[in-house]
Amino acid sequence: MGYAATTELPLPSGRRADIVAVGPSAEIWIVEVKSCLNDFRTDQKWEEYRKHCDRLFFAVDCDFPQEVIPHEAGLMVVDGYGGAILREALPHPLAAASRKAVMLRIARISSSRLSAINDPKIQAELF
Repeated sequence: MGYAATTELPLPSGRRADIVAVGPSAEIWIVEVKSCLNDFRTDQKWEEYRKHCDRLFFAVDCDFPQEVIPHEAGLMVVDGYGGAILREALPHPLAAASRKAVMLRIARISSSRLSAINDPKIQAELF
């Protein structure tokens, strides 16, 4: 789909997004991975992620009870071989200042991680 993703991205709110992806038109998606129903029920901070993306998705396995996923969030079903978007997320476009802050965070953290891979002596600052 042309998106570039990074994982475990600390957000300005202090939360950590499982996956943050930037599309060709600079649209920002957050994908929250849920391993089971209990994981979903005990982790109700997903609405905070919406402040940092244009679209929010949940990624679950095929046995997950899909009816519990909020209707405004997108739904991806995934396994060890791939995945599919079963429901698109409702868009809620970021304000320009928020988009800039998230994009800078993605760029800086991704660059720090790459530098640490290329030079193990570098301590990557991950905010």
